[in-house]
Amino acid sequence: MLRLRRRYESTVEPVVRFLQNKDLTLAPRICHSRFLPEASRFDNIADLDAAFGTMGLTDQARHLATLYLEDLADLIKETVGPQFGFSRYAEHLGLTATSFDELHTALQQPPNLVDEMLLECFAEVLRREQPEVLGFTVPFPGNLYGALRLAQFAKQQRPAIRTLMGGGYPNTELRGIKEPRFFDYIDYLTLDDGEGPWLKLLKYLAGEKARHAERSEASRVLTPGSNRHAEPREASLPFRQNASNEAVEMLRGAQHDVLEQPAFQRTFRRNAAGQVEYLNNCPDADIPHAEVGTPDYDGLPLSEYLSVIEVLNPMHRLWSDGRWNKLTVAHGCYWKRCSFCDVTLDYIRRYETAPSTLLVDRIEQIVRQTGQTGFHFVDEAAPPLALRDLAIELLKRRVSITWWGNIRFEKTFTPDLCRLLAASGCIAVSGGLEVASDRLLALMEKGVTIAQVARVTEGFTQAGIMVHAYLMYGFPTETAQETVDSLEVVRQLFAAGIVQSGFWHRFAMTAHSPVGQNPAKYHVRPIGPEPGNFAWNDLWHDDPTGADHELFGPGLAKSLYNYMHAVALDEPLQFWFDFRVPRPTVPRQLIEKALQEPGKPDAAKQNLRLFWLGNAPELRLETKHKKGRAAEQAVLTFYEQAEDFELKTTPEIGHWLHALLVQLSADYDTKLLLKDAARSFPAEAVGLSFEAFLVSPLWLQLREKGLLLV
Repeated sequence: MLRLRRRYESTVEPVVRFLQNKDLTLAPRICHSRFLPEASRFDNIADLDAAFGTMGLTDQARHLATLYLEDLADLIKETVGPQFGFSRYAEHLGLTATSFDELHTALQQPPNLVDEMLLECFAEVLRREQPEVLGFTVPFPGNLYGALRLAQFAKQQRPAIRTLMGGGYPNTELRGIKEPRFFDYIDYLTLDDGEGPWLKLLKYLAGEKARHAERSEASRVLTPGSNRHAEPREASLPFRQNASNEAVEMLRGAQHDVLEQPAFQRTFRRNAAGQVEYLNNCPDADIPHAEVGTPDYDGLPLSEYLSVIEVLNPMHRLWSDGRWNKLTVAHGCYWKRCSFCDVTLDYIRRYETAPSTLLVDRIEQIVRQTGQTGFHFVDEAAPPLALRDLAIELLKRRVSITWWGNIRFEKTFTPDLCRLLAASGCIAVSGGLEVASDRLLALMEKGVTIAQVARVTEGFTQAGIMVHAYLMYGFPTETAQETVDSLEVVRQLFAAGIVQSGFWHRFAMTAHSPVGQNPAKYHVRPIGPEPGNFAWNDLWHDDPTGADHELFGPGLAKSLYNYMHAVALDEPLQFWFDFRVPRPTVPRQLIEKALQEPGKPDAAKQNLRLFWLGNAPELRLETKHKKGRAAEQAVLTFYEQAEDFELKTTPEIGHWLHALLVQLSADYDTKLLLKDAARSFPAEAVGLSFEAFLVSPLWLQLREKGLLLV
């Protein structure tokens, strides 16, 4: 790479512009000529023709350009500093950092070359904004060192500045912090939702500034002249006596304010004695989810962000390719029982929703500000009924967005609901299949079964929504047999075509999960680390009744990569491992049989709401002649995006259906249930019960074309 320095220097700017979507005409050169120098990241390149086809030129070029940038990142790690990473900078310093020593030592070293470049950019921001308060959000360990380095620099440049920190990393890792040196960099550390704590802090800091100004003014008034410490003599006072009294009262008031305990909410700071103290003396409740406001993207250079394709996993691509506005449908998790999850923490435990009308208001506001219509709903698990209402509101207002998010594979996601979500712009969902073992799913209180997951994922797939499965191995007591059986279930899901993407995660025990708080219940033994003065969350543990989980990781990852590309789906599972594994005991038709189980008939769905995805049909009456007899019939003509079609029926049913579909097309606010429609059905006139009509070819064709029950 050093020998090709001139080539890298001449290509890096064009590549960055390409990844910023500013020069997409570069794609053919990247794909079809030796435009990019190639180092080690290109050694094991995938079959690009199979992955992208002959027409996916821009995507293929984006993937190659990403590999090129990763080569440069490898070079920086080798020559500048091993801690470099595009999204995980010095991550090892924040991982399981029970002691602050290593981080503190690193921050006392002179900035390396990358640090210097970072600080040069930051210095320009400080100069331009002139902030008095500087806030850092730190979601992951790979953001911690950078935030502290910037805070350190800000205090060196502007000693009076106040620094605040919050985010996912403090919320999970720093809940018991006792390390005073951390507060050399960060003045106030807050936990959980930041709106309340930071409003309290900003109010306090504004008051602190006002009190400082009042004390300065009082001191100036009481000590006139050049000698600030001179005793003022009444005979020579150059101001009125009542002004002196006012100044004394001002000073006394300021001193009283200092003595009065301010109201803080979930805030750590270092006190005058040099000890870390936790302040939570504010009685105010958290700001409700409906009142937290709309995310504000003002000031972000959105056109400068890169769209990259790091791996060929279709769901992982969504995280890094394109720019997605982030929003939450609800606060917390409505299930909050999974034993591996941090269900004791506020961001999961406290569940609150917001009206769909308010959510769409926020969506429209963000679109106006950013010009981007892509949304990633970052809920732990978006509630299905809230998604239903959101989808209906989007369709009602004709707000066209593209969205995806996390869900639970629960039975509430019926095929009809999946179709409704797709119509509103949903393109992908990710959900936890986890261990793909009914015994372990019950142990972790996941609340789903394999058969249920199969039926739900089929519903999403049939609606054209991509499904990504979070998979887990190494859960407490998981045996080698259960690991292999889980892989067999995953193989069947991909073979059936109802899951398109997945990723195996190794189970990690955390301090705030039910497993971490009651390890004996799950037959595991904690073996460290001991709590220190700094971070504490990830727990090491021994699983004496489970398998040697470490052995299975490479084989699971390799098999899944191939399954996602429909490769080797019929190979025996032993093919993926270089050690002996047991044969699967799962029936080879497990998923197939689950998909064949009949669903509820429409007659059993009387309390569900009718929703029509199409347009209002046109109705005409015509006379048909059959065997010399004339009979009148109704013809409903539907004009739709993909195809036009006609339905023929009796005049009575035709008029009833036309009135029903016109109402459904025009009135989104009235919830018309199936049982409401049954009351107006002309059963006597046509000699047909409503229940019989619900299994007629006419009704079934309407259901296929977009008449939903949700």
